[in-house]
Order: sequence, then C-alpha cells, then structure tokens
Amino acid sequence: MFSTVLKTFKIKKFWLVLLVFLVGATIFTVRYLKSRVDWQAAENLSAAVAGKVIVVDPGHGGVDPGVTGKSGVLEKNINLAVAERLAAYLGQAGAMVLMTREVDVDLSDPGTMGLLAKKRQDLERRVALANENQADLYLSVHVNSYPFPDRCGACTFVQSGATGALEAARLIQAELARVVKNTDLATGEVDYYITRSTLMPAVIVDIGFLSNEREEKLLQEPAYQDAVARAVYTGTVRYFAGLAAAGLAQDKEAVIKTFKEPADLKTFQP
Repeated sequence: MFSTVLKTFKIKKFWLVLLVFLVGATIFTVRYLKSRVDWQAAENLSAAVAGKVIVVDPGHGGVDPGVTGKSGVLEKNINLAVAERLAAYLGQAGAMVLMTREVDVDLSDPGTMGLLAKKRQDLERRVALANENQADLYLSVHVNSYPFPDRCGACTFVQSGATGALEAARLIQAELARVVKNTDLATGEVDYYITRSTLMPAVIVDIGFLSNEREEKLLQEPAYQDAVARAVYTGTVRYFAGLAAAGLAQDKEAVIKTFKEPADLKTFQP
C-alpha cells in the first residue's frame, strides 16, 4: 500500500512540475512576443528620427568620475557604455548622432586649473557642441545616488517650464518603466546648466541608483545596459514621431482652410 501511495505521489508531483513548467514557459513566451511586438512598433516609427541631429551626452568623464558604487564601479563608465548603445540605435535609424565624448575624458583644456573650473568648461563645451550644430534633441545619460540604499529606479529630468523637453522626457520615462520595469517615478523638473543653456529640448536620464545594491549589479550587466538604451531610443522615436504627426495635422488643417476660404478678388486686380 505504501509503495502504491508513493507511486501516486510521484506521478502527481510529475504533473505538478510539468504544469509549473508549462505555465512558466507560457508566461515567458507571451512576454517575449509582446516585447518583440513593442520593439517592432518602435522600429516602424524609426523613420521619424532620420536626419535629426541628436546629441548623446555620457555624463562626467576624465577627472570627474560622477558617483561611485560600493563595488568601486564609476558612474562615468556606466554612462558611456549605455550612451554608446543608445547612439548606435539612433544611428542605425538614420539620426545624425553627436557624442559629447567617446572615451574616458572631460572636455576641459588640460591646462585648466581646479576641478570647479574644469567642470564649468566641460559643461560649456557640451552645450556649445549642441547649440552650434543646431541639435534637435539633447540626451544626457547619468546614474543617480542617494543616502538611503532602498531608493531605486530610472528617472528623467527637464528644465522647469520646458514643454518640448517634458514631452520627450515623459515618453522616455514611460518606455523605461515598460522595458526595464524598475521605476514608477515621474519626470522631474530641475534647473541645471545643461537643461537651462541648450537651445533645444534637453532631457537628463538617470538610469538607476548606484547606491542601490541590486541596481548597482544590474547597471554593470551589458544586457541590462542594452535594455536601458533601447528604452531611451524607443521613447525618443515616439517623441519625434509625435512631432511629425502633429506637423502633418497642422499642414492638413492649413490646406483645408486655404481651400475653404474665399479668395480675395482684389489680390488679382492689376
């Protein structure tokens, strides 16, 4: 009798394990397919960034490391890794991408003395690069830190009152929440030199917290860095697609208005 019960238990356990496996496989497949559909939808809109001048700014660099994680990882290196991936996605879609730096340097002159003076010159030159090239959008990639280690999640920031930048930031924020699923934060308003001085919409993207142990590990993983870059890219595509759609709508209204309004006959008199 005991052997019969044991055999029945093994059979039931087998079916339970199989059921769990099938449920897990189904969930994974659904998520994967949804991710592919979402990505394809973004790719279908990617023509909206073709020809756009987009500055991708990996924050800090050189003598300025940014924040440091407990493991010793430096913000400047993570910023660059994500920014390179973001620039690649934008470039493949036809955007004219300007990187403020492509290696571990700052933009100040070697002879500039004092960290404060070097930082000021560095920021001025990042802004000048964007303004002189009449960029359409400025994306600055950063990593955050906070005294309380439970604080986590990506967040976007714009200059207070900058409506164009706010729309871009909200779309990027929404994609970060959807893709990396690490945030329920809302876009914040700031008053920084870069957001204040650029002549185009500027968005600062804080991709996570190095002060959070889990995110510190994730931010060093290439796959996670790529997911973050794809989220920022997709939000950017949706922003420019929205601008294009709004422009077409305005043009259509103008054409309709022109045909509906009676012509001023005096205009045609000799």
